[in-house]
Amino acid sequence: MSKCEACAASKSCKYHGTSSLYHKDDNTPVIALLGQPNSGKSTIFNRITGSHQHVGNWPGKTVDQKEGEFHWNGQRMILADLPGSYSLSAGSDEEVITRDYITSGNADLVLVMADASQLRRSLYMLADFAGTPVPAVLVLNMMDVAEGQGIAVDTKKLTAKLGIPVVPMSAIRKKDYETLYHTIDTALREKPLLKSEALTSAEEKMSFIDSLLDNVLAADKTAATAFTKFDKLALSPVKGKLLAFGIILVIFLLAMIFAGIIGGLASAILIPLSELLRSGMNAVGVHPLLTSLVCDVLVNVVYFATMMASFVLGITLGFNLMEETGYLARISFLFDHTMSKVGLQGKAIMPFFMGLGCTIAGTTGTRVVDNWGQRVLAIAMSWAVPCGATLSVVPTLAIALFGSSGGFLVILSIFLFMFLMMWIVYKVFGASLSPKDERVGLIMELPPYHKPDFRNIAYVTFERTLDIFLRALRVISLVSIVFFLLTYGFGGSAESSLLYRFGVFIEPVTIFFGLKWQAFLAFCASGISKESLLGVLNTLYGTGGNLVSSTFGAKFSGAAAAGISQILAANFTKAEGLAFIFAISFNMPCVSALAATARETHSVKWTAKIGVFYTITSLLISCIVYHVGLLVF
Repeated sequence: MSKCEACAASKSCKYHGTSSLYHKDDNTPVIALLGQPNSGKSTIFNRITGSHQHVGNWPGKTVDQKEGEFHWNGQRMILADLPGSYSLSAGSDEEVITRDYITSGNADLVLVMADASQLRRSLYMLADFAGTPVPAVLVLNMMDVAEGQGIAVDTKKLTAKLGIPVVPMSAIRKKDYETLYHTIDTALREKPLLKSEALTSAEEKMSFIDSLLDNVLAADKTAATAFTKFDKLALSPVKGKLLAFGIILVIFLLAMIFAGIIGGLASAILIPLSELLRSGMNAVGVHPLLTSLVCDVLVNVVYFATMMASFVLGITLGFNLMEETGYLARISFLFDHTMSKVGLQGKAIMPFFMGLGCTIAGTTGTRVVDNWGQRVLAIAMSWAVPCGATLSVVPTLAIALFGSSGGFLVILSIFLFMFLMMWIVYKVFGASLSPKDERVGLIMELPPYHKPDFRNIAYVTFERTLDIFLRALRVISLVSIVFFLLTYGFGGSAESSLLYRFGVFIEPVTIFFGLKWQAFLAFCASGISKESLLGVLNTLYGTGGNLVSSTFGAKFSGAAAAGISQILAANFTKAEGLAFIFAISFNMPCVSALAATARETHSVKWTAKIGVFYTITSLLISCIVYHVGLLVF
């Protein structure tokens, strides 16, 4: 292996020995995949390495670090998938990491990926790579797409000009990989270097690309462009946005249907399992505290995580399909100007729509945003969008207090306030997460439509879903156990719980925000799941009983709204009810969404910041609404 120029060793610098799974030594060559987004880099990485992968984060950065291993002719090799970026000369995390990794000498061979259907644009990465003393191979991916567009590339002439091997292939064709393996094997022995000095200016790089393509690239201008008519619709300022809304809505509905089916199956398994465990633990004399923890909380934690993962699976599958076909780039292009006004990329519009169904979907959907700061800002803003669970609870409360017409106005006011809340979030966090002088806009050309690699889509979708499920289990378990200890009644009733006593104690404070202690406890429970607050209200204002089961059992039983009208009418004034509705609508989302946020941001600090902000802000909103309501009603 090449020695690091910075530390003259292969282990001591931050780019060496970072893998927790793979040992790098002189006998195991490291091959780096370098390419722009949508070049097929990830598809090739997944095809070559399969299940032999390790995914982490680069030292000090929230950018995915992917490594995998494969064998060819008895030789073990490590493949490193470098972060996708449009160049090596800019200053984003992705570009810095990619540039430093290559210049450190950690790679024995670099595979430079290029999109054959957009060769002039995608060769810019090769121009940035010029002058780097590391053996390289140029991989011309998407040759099938190029051929369909009437584009012909003379790879022999291109090889002669470059001085490095050129491999034409399609990442979705299995037969092309044997040629790639042979070329890698040969290049590791012969160590071919790119015949070019370092290029500094954009003019030099474009001149270099033009000279390469002279007498190399030919295009049949009579060849029909696929989906031309569809693209006219997809890129229309008005019709294109409506089409995008429709497609996202279909993905969302299908994901909801899938999650509902999985949720039904999970309930059918976990409810009898919970009762079986309860009977068995009671029979052997297990302490009621431990029994309740296992049967009321931990079993439900599995349910929460399963529902979260099942919904995310459907959403991720839909997003991957749009990305693989090239349509996702069109949506980003359509909304980029609009979203730039709040410091975001056009891609960030999709998580907002997904958030109407589930905050988890909105949160995970932000991974399409390239810049970390903008991604966190998009997550923070997406929390303002009322999720499906909120939209199922709020109408129940609003109609019970204000009737059908009044309830409609309340719901409408929630949606109007949503935009104000998103603007407030931008004003609070925008300067630190997406400063004007560091904003990363969309630097892209629209890729051609192409056939998706369904095998790669399935693999990536499963990998991400499993990762989310396991992480959710850890986070949800921790939060739920803490909340359980607060809600557990050692005397068997709600009145004996710590949270109950705490609520009674601080009511002189919470009433200022328009929340009696019962409403405040329901507000707290909404942090577990929005549906649970109805069960908590029924417990506290109804016959009493177990606060634990009313909080954690809501997902299983679908906390009934029966009698909620009478409870609200008897115990809430209109000002208090309106304050309560606004408080729960803009409180931080459920614990599952909290887990998703921690996963996507890779930051407990920022997850806590956003969570505390929403909790405090929702109480302030409740306070304002309550005191205004006292004047109106």
